[in-house]
Amino acid sequence: MKILGISAFYHDSAAAIIDDGKILAAAQEERFTRKKHDKSFPLNACRFCLEFSGFDIDELDAVVFYDKPLLKFERLLETYYNFAPRGISSFVTAIPVWLKEKLFLKKLIRDELSKVMPYDPAKLNLLFPEHHLSHAASAFYPSPFEEAAIITVDGVGEWATASICHGKGNSIKILKELHFPHSMGLLYSSFTYYLGFRVNSGEYKLMGLAPYGIPGSERVNRFIDLIITKLIKIHDDGSIWLNQKYFKYATGLKMVNEKRWEQLFGFPRRKPESEFTQEVCDLALAIQKVTEDIMLKMAHEAKRLTGSGHLCLAGGVALNCVANGRILKDKIFDDIFIQPASGDAGGSLGAALAAYYIYYNHPRRTDDIHTTMQGAYFGPEFSNKEIEKTARKYKAVYSHIDDYNELADKAVDLLDQGKVIGWFQGRMEFGPRALGNRSIIGDARNTEMQKKLNLMIKYRESFRPFAPSVLEEDNPEIFDIDTPSPYMLLVADVREKMRNKLPENYYDLPLRDRLYIKRSELPAITHIDFSARVQSVNKDTNPRYWTLISKFKEKTGYGIIVNTSFNVRGEPIVCSPQDAYRCFMRTEMDYLVMNNYIFDKKEQPEWSRTDNWMVDYVLD
Repeated sequence: MKILGISAFYHDSAAAIIDDGKILAAAQEERFTRKKHDKSFPLNACRFCLEFSGFDIDELDAVVFYDKPLLKFERLLETYYNFAPRGISSFVTAIPVWLKEKLFLKKLIRDELSKVMPYDPAKLNLLFPEHHLSHAASAFYPSPFEEAAIITVDGVGEWATASICHGKGNSIKILKELHFPHSMGLLYSSFTYYLGFRVNSGEYKLMGLAPYGIPGSERVNRFIDLIITKLIKIHDDGSIWLNQKYFKYATGLKMVNEKRWEQLFGFPRRKPESEFTQEVCDLALAIQKVTEDIMLKMAHEAKRLTGSGHLCLAGGVALNCVANGRILKDKIFDDIFIQPASGDAGGSLGAALAAYYIYYNHPRRTDDIHTTMQGAYFGPEFSNKEIEKTARKYKAVYSHIDDYNELADKAVDLLDQGKVIGWFQGRMEFGPRALGNRSIIGDARNTEMQKKLNLMIKYRESFRPFAPSVLEEDNPEIFDIDTPSPYMLLVADVREKMRNKLPENYYDLPLRDRLYIKRSELPAITHIDFSARVQSVNKDTNPRYWTLISKFKEKTGYGIIVNTSFNVRGEPIVCSPQDAYRCFMRTEMDYLVMNNYIFDKKEQPEWSRTDNWMVDYVLD
């Protein structure tokens, strides 16, 4: 049974295709269009999925959209009615779009699919599961568990903003839902906005900024108290109530009432790109702590309702790997599976799987060990001929090494010398994380690596941490974690034995001085609070990447390297060899390795300075 899943029109459009429950291909539209968080219909992603699978649209048993647009329209109308006359300007802006496009989504999907390839519309079977069911399906069905509690948390779907479900066999039962306008995702995004980052893009920056707050300080404690007494009410089951007089997202064109927030917290909204003050960092820490506490309450409630030993997580808030790490560390469940494409992109996969298991009632087989995500390597891959074609186009100079072990030895030598490498191998990752196939890599021991990567290669804020890729078998030796973390969705502390003692006056130092104090033997991946967003690399899942890190360990004694996504700030992760070469030449990367081809920056023809990434990409 062949099913195509689609998510589109809000942010992070994507497509995924399955055959008899097996995931064949999945990709976000942004990787093809080069527009970050592209929300348009995923023409290119659909085309890729169909070409990879070899299926025509007429062969598909169903095309499944990841939510119910009519329910969403009902929520929109009811919200404006309940808040009237507030929000009239937003109403006037939104309703024409709905009337013209989104109310007639079936026709729109049919018309867009006809641009992918000719097909018979009469044969097309269109299905529409609810948004949070798509999220729940994306987490439970690829998991190794026959039975599990499921938590989904995001901004908003149709009405639901969070859910607790129970998955068993091929079924998912929704046990509890939280409804709009009360939303953990929208609460976190409101702080993202107020602290000067872009909503639906900068939430991970807010999470990275939080450790610069001073834990246990009077101001952080005061901010936490203000959040939980003025902005929200938190119930024992993790559900929340948001005081709408402080927010504008329900009816307005902004997230918050800035005047009331300034009165509440004592400082105005931070302007984007401005310097960070300690009060900004302290507020970031406060909302992160509140988020973690809410997620822990939800996890306890899910455990109470289901009695399960397993937990599955999805939805945009499931990308908050610090909160995920807290749930793991508290040992509420024996094991956790988090969908690597937890946001709306993963809804395309969840929609397809929900149709297969729930609508068509196919049986499901699991072994409590192996997931069906295959490392999330579901995107395009490129042949040597395509790499050589790119090289010819740009008159690029390269060397080719047939033997992969020899190539890996060469890359390890370069990493040991402090070089930064663009690493482009195999199939592109599905989801927001680069997992060793579209990565920029460096030496985690190098004290200058974080600064070099942030300022000279990624061109992003200097405070942002970098993640480690570590051999799965070495993971517990380096980090305080006893489970694999293959998708960079769990945060764990660096082991005490690897840490350095901080200066006595550490919290009195300016922010930037704190940033560049060497905190461990692995300074490039140790965040300011001794944490790291871990990716454990499995030999069977990604043998080429595992071999590279294993050889690095043979040379240096450390089975760990820095891994950040292959892109510059504001750019989607690279997809094709052309994307990779352009990014390589626009930055201060030292080497580019694509398949078995090595490009040395010093040997390349001069790159036009008019070809500027800052012109092409809006800062996120």
